[in-house]
This record gives sequence, C-alpha cells and structure tokens, in this order.
Amino acid sequence: MFKKLALSTAIALGLAGSAFAAGEGGHVEDYSFSFEGPFGTFDQDQLQRGLQVYTEVCSACHGLRYVPLRTLSDDGGPSFSEDEVRAYAEQNFEVFDEELDDFRPAIPTDHFPANDSVGAPDLSMMAKARAGFHGPYGTGLSQLFNGMGGAEYIASILTGYTGEEKTEAGALFYENTAFPSGWISMAPPLMDDSVEYAGGYPATLEHQAQDVAAFLMWTAEPKMMARKHAGFVGVIFLTLLSVLLYLTNKRIWRPIKYKS
Repeated sequence: MFKKLALSTAIALGLAGSAFAAGEGGHVEDYSFSFEGPFGTFDQDQLQRGLQVYTEVCSACHGLRYVPLRTLSDDGGPSFSEDEVRAYAEQNFEVFDEELDDFRPAIPTDHFPANDSVGAPDLSMMAKARAGFHGPYGTGLSQLFNGMGGAEYIASILTGYTGEEKTEAGALFYENTAFPSGWISMAPPLMDDSVEYAGGYPATLEHQAQDVAAFLMWTAEPKMMARKHAGFVGVIFLTLLSVLLYLTNKRIWRPIKYKS
C-alpha cells in the first residue's frame, strides 16, 4: 500500500510540474516592486502615476468594474483626499443611473465603469489572476518574499512587444515575448511619453508599465498592507504565547521531573 501511495504522489507531482511548465509561456521579467516581501508597502506616488496611465490609456478598452472609486482615498492606496476623488470621478467617468434612466457623472460611491466595447478583459483582478510567475505551487515561501508575480506579468506584457506583426484569419496579431503563445491581439498600448507625469518624472515605457502594473496589483489586493500588518502582529503574539506556554510547562513539571 505504501508503494502505491508513493507512486500516486510521484505521478501527481509530475503532472503538476508538467502543467506548471506548460503554463509558463513567454519570458516574464522579474521586476522589483516596493510592495513585495513580508514588509513591503505600496508606493503612493507610483499608484497615482499608475492610475494616470490607466485613466489616459488603458480605460479606453479595459474596465475596473469591481473597484469602488471611493477606495482611491483609502490608506495604503493612492491616498487621494475625498475632494480629489470626487473631482476625479466627475471629470473622467459617466455611469448609467437607473433612476434617472440616463447617464450622469460618476461619484465616489460608484465603481469604476465596466468597458466591454471591444471585448477586452476587465482589469480588476488581472494581477491576481496572473499570479503564477512566482508560482502557486510548493510552500508559498517564494510568493511571501518575491511577491505574487501578477504585476511582473503585466509589466512584461506591456514591454514585451517586438514590433513584428502577422495576420491570421483576418485578425492582426503582435509578437510579444511575455505572452504565452508569443502573439497577442492587443496592439502595443504604451510607448515613451504616452502620458505626461507631474514634476518632470520620466515617462519611459518601462516606468509606465511598472506604474500601471503596481496600480493593478493594488486594485486586486487593496487590503494587502492591512493583511501584512495583521499577520505581523499575529506572528509576534504567537511567538510570545509559545514562550509563555513553554515556561509554564517547565514550571508545572519541574517538581515531578526533579523529584528525588
């Protein structure tokens, strides 16, 4: 029976490894993001720049239907003031109001609008859905110290275009070194200076790609910093509890252990 169990385990691990290898696809660059690691935090300025890239470029095709606009003022996020969130919502988005039976300017209690006009995927959970770069397999320690990997995948896609194109069945495809099949139907959305950052910050292709990737990681994990803090407090509490239990155990059994 033990031999059968060992054989079954080996086969399962082999199949899992094969599936992982088959799903790796193209080359994903291992970018360094500030929120990676057990003590990492989101860079507020980077999130604001990423929001700008999303608003001015990505929102033309992609929505963020699961992200409330009001969360832009939450701690650990872009940290806009309530007035800034209200102004941003009114200036950039319109939502359909069933009571008015018409469109109106968005308000902070609304979500980012969905965008299904060209069949492009919603980006709310994209960074979480593409978290396999550092692997969901094994002990999870790689994800703990290196990050989930979804942001790296997005940034690599945005910077992975080679300039080569091909047409198949009347559809145009673009060569991309990070996309699993090597060819993607999305045209290159970014180039140098696609947006103009405040304060003269260089809007290179790589900077824009990393900024919007960080912002999309936040949309998928808006409570990441709170979870890390709670986990850190929990580890300290359990460590102290373990020490106290050990000392209590020693004190209770000492008279019996050393009984003459």
